[in-house]
Amino acid sequence: MSEYDGLPGDWQLVIGLEVHVELATATKLFSASPNRFGDEPNTNIDPVTLGLPGALPVLNERAVELAMRIGLALNCTVRPCTFHRKNYFYPDMPKAYQVSQYDQPLNVDGFLDLPNGVRVGIERAHMEEDAGKSTHVGGTGGRVHGASYSLIDLNRAGVPLVEIVSRPDIHSADDARSYVNELRGILVAIGASDAKMEEGSMRVDANVSVHKPGAPLGTRCEIKNVNSVRSVGRAIEYEARRQIDLIESGEAVRQQTRHWDESDSRTHTLRSKEDADDYRYFLEPDLVPLVPSAEWIARVKASLPMLPAARRSRLADATGQPANSEAVTIVVERGQDEYVLSVGKSGGNSARALVYVKEAFADSPIVPAADLAALTQMEVSGALTATQAKIVLAELVANGGGDASAIAAAHGLEAIDASAIEKLVDEAIAADPDAWQKFCSGDAKAMGALVGLVMKASKGKADGKAVTALLQQRRS
Repeated sequence: MSEYDGLPGDWQLVIGLEVHVELATATKLFSASPNRFGDEPNTNIDPVTLGLPGALPVLNERAVELAMRIGLALNCTVRPCTFHRKNYFYPDMPKAYQVSQYDQPLNVDGFLDLPNGVRVGIERAHMEEDAGKSTHVGGTGGRVHGASYSLIDLNRAGVPLVEIVSRPDIHSADDARSYVNELRGILVAIGASDAKMEEGSMRVDANVSVHKPGAPLGTRCEIKNVNSVRSVGRAIEYEARRQIDLIESGEAVRQQTRHWDESDSRTHTLRSKEDADDYRYFLEPDLVPLVPSAEWIARVKASLPMLPAARRSRLADATGQPANSEAVTIVVERGQDEYVLSVGKSGGNSARALVYVKEAFADSPIVPAADLAALTQMEVSGALTATQAKIVLAELVANGGGDASAIAAAHGLEAIDASAIEKLVDEAIAADPDAWQKFCSGDAKAMGALVGLVMKASKGKADGKAVTALLQQRRS
């Protein structure tokens, strides 16, 4: 098995991702029509959207600024750029061309570091307009083949997009998923997009190939419009094995554009892959070159907030947890890291606060930082056991805050002192000598039985960690 997602033999996987992101602007890229999701079909349209003769595009300044934010957040160089017409016909593109950027994109030569330390190069992050949406009714898998009829909604046509093109630096489905997650976190943090894959405001195309070590790169196939992080991984894993099976059976992999079908967990051929020549690019005659000034670029860069990677590092330093730990990752994804830090500033224990927030605050109102700080102090000081602290925490969450010590007193909660725990441990050993002998022989279940005896005798007031430590001390 290779290191790449358990592929058979020594096959290696090479992945490049193209992520299309709809920008969070009020209007479209080249017109004043609203950029809104969920409106009645074909209501957010105008002469520019419809490509009517004489309708001229006017570039959306806010879209340019958001595109620059993306580029700078991905460590790209922002440079002068031009717009081209990319010519091809789809029913949901009334103009029969898409205004995009070709050989002079806005953002180039960046990178994105994954939480595991892998660095993925960013080739470009260029601007373009989105197409409309076709809905194929009947048939299977939402595809046009076998459909009874199709419906066209042009509300999305002309919505500003940034296409973020990675270099082929990804070598596992796990890293591909991580890349999409990290990118989505950055886009949301900088306010460039809501990045809702379920609504199509972030869509992933995956270029996948396989090869043997030392051999030339294999023929790639592009999987179009994958709409969830889970599907990204599954589609890549399926496509890699499909290509390996073809090669090992003596067949050749053909360069294709393929579709991921969630219903049967397979990729299917859409069309032969086009080359750049097929699109007949030429400069958009109705738009002048875009030359962002150094002052504008500096102003956009200065406005960027702290990005997820830096926030994870900051939270890790405050809590003593690894920056890529599950708790740190989840709390930063939820945007609750500032709250955890505020608990520490209120005199609480940040490490315990991190655990509380991860486990209890996913769908609950966050209590005042000072109230949670008081609870963490009671636990780390030994005034409450971990189990008792959870009881108090549940009431704090239910009531939106409160006095932790008063809640503990009302429930009759208090931890018993060390000497009392020692006595209870000795009594448990005497009460069940068979369990003690098994524990001394290394039986973990026997230790659980002894801890249970102590917890029962103390009515749940003993600290389980302290009981375990005393048992291990007695055994040694």
